[in-house]
Amino acid sequence: MTERSSEGTTGLIGDALQTVASLVRSEVDLARAEINQNLHRAGTAVGMLVAAVVLALTALNVLAAALSAALTELGLEPAWSALIVGVAFAILAGILMSKGLNDLKLSSLAPTRTAENVKRDAQAVKGAASHAE
Repeated sequence: MTERSSEGTTGLIGDALQTVASLVRSEVDLARAEINQNLHRAGTAVGMLVAAVVLALTALNVLAAALSAALTELGLEPAWSALIVGVAFAILAGILMSKGLNDLKLSSLAPTRTAENVKRDAQAVKGAASHAE
C-alpha cells in the first residue's frame, strides 16, 4: 500500500513538473512574442520621429519665410514677424517630440500581458498545491 501510494505520488509530481515546464515554455514564448510586438511598435515610433524631423526641417524654411512675409505685409516689423513664426514652430516641434518620446517609454515596451499571466499561473499552481495537501 505504501509502495502503491508512493508510485501515485511520484506520478502526480511528475505530471505536475511536466505541466509547470510546459507552462513556463508557453509563458516564455508569449513573452518573446509580446516583446517583439512592442519592439516593432517602438521602431514605428522612431520612424515617426524621423519623418517628423525631416518634414519639419523642410517645411520650416518655406513656411517660416512665407509667414514672416505675410506678417510683415500686415504691418509688423520683420524681426517680430520672424519671432512669432519661430515660437509657433517650436511649439509644434515640442508636441511632436513629446508624443514620440511617450511612445518610446520603457514601460510601454514591457510585456505586461505576460507578467499578468505569470502571476495568474503562479496563483493557480499555489492553489493546486494547497488542494493536493
